[in-house]
Amino acid sequence: MIKISVLGSTGSIGTQVLDVCKRIKDHISVIALGAQNNADLLIKQINEFKPKYACIGNGALYDYVKENIPEDTKLVSDEEGFLTLTEIEADKIIISIAGFPGFFPTLRAIELRKTVCLASKEVLVAGGHIVTEYAKKYNVPILPIDSEHSAIFQCLQGNDKREIKKLILTASGGAFRDKSIEELSKVTYKEALNHPTWKMGKKVTIDSATLMNKGLEIIEAKWLFGVEADQIDVLLHRESIIHSMVEFKDRAVIAQLGRADMRVPIQYSLLYPHRIENGLESLDLRAFGSLNFGYIDYKKFPCLKIAFEVLKEGGNIPCIMNAADDACVKLFMEEKIGFLDIPRIIEENISSYTKTKAPSINELINLDKEVKAKIYEKYNY
Repeated sequence: MIKISVLGSTGSIGTQVLDVCKRIKDHISVIALGAQNNADLLIKQINEFKPKYACIGNGALYDYVKENIPEDTKLVSDEEGFLTLTEIEADKIIISIAGFPGFFPTLRAIELRKTVCLASKEVLVAGGHIVTEYAKKYNVPILPIDSEHSAIFQCLQGNDKREIKKLILTASGGAFRDKSIEELSKVTYKEALNHPTWKMGKKVTIDSATLMNKGLEIIEAKWLFGVEADQIDVLLHRESIIHSMVEFKDRAVIAQLGRADMRVPIQYSLLYPHRIENGLESLDLRAFGSLNFGYIDYKKFPCLKIAFEVLKEGGNIPCIMNAADDACVKLFMEEKIGFLDIPRIIEENISSYTKTKAPSINELINLDKEVKAKIYEKYNY
């Protein structure tokens, strides 16, 4: 029985983690749940799974949650509360907290030599140099939850990372893959949420429409698998059946295929290295008939090009890009900026800062706040 602690249990990934846990309940025990603000859903989850521990990040909601959960569930709150969820008797810590609140729990879990199942992008995008050094120091595995990185991880099983020639991440192209640049100037955030294949949270769905999500993924891939920017490629793949591929030095290519269902890579991270039946629908390639591939149009989707450039720069630059994108997505959803303004504002902010080579966690956190505040102020948000 694997004991898990789920940080970010009310988000898109967190809720799917719990769905997987119900499907494989004879193998997984949920002993801790944590959420930042969604008190009502957290209460529902606590009453269903009855964990020993729970955390509500927003301390103002502590009393409300406490009054509506079993007495034998120990409730904690604030940033210290999330750290507590890493220090309990869990075997694996699932990090799916949005933004920088996932940083310190990740590092604390690594220090305690707990296996980390990672879904929070900011942890590696902004601070990959710090997290990977910790993982190396304490000899702790970081298991990816994202479908693309899980696919690469699976393709590398039994293979030597030193023999990698290229990692090939696939991209569906998002909601606007067939629109012209002129059409993109008029799209709305509601249209951006109509992803053709995946069901995800609003932020990641809009990032998929700009292809910034794929940009964040290439930065994550660098840190997860120890490769350089010129060893990473992105391939347009509409059906989202091949989740990623690895090309080796002998030109052999290994791909991982599956339905567009996040519960598959989630289960793999929870039970690694084992696989068991889960009742999910099988992939039937005959139903698709053919799989299609193509090149990315960087003129239509400059965010991906920006991300490749930022990956080469390193240092504090990925943090600036990530913060600017986060702010831009919120502004776009509030209809304060247009879709094509997103890459423009991101580039403006990147160019306005001086590169620092190896920023500390606190420097990254302050930089994240500074970049967002500057953008919000400019657009009266």
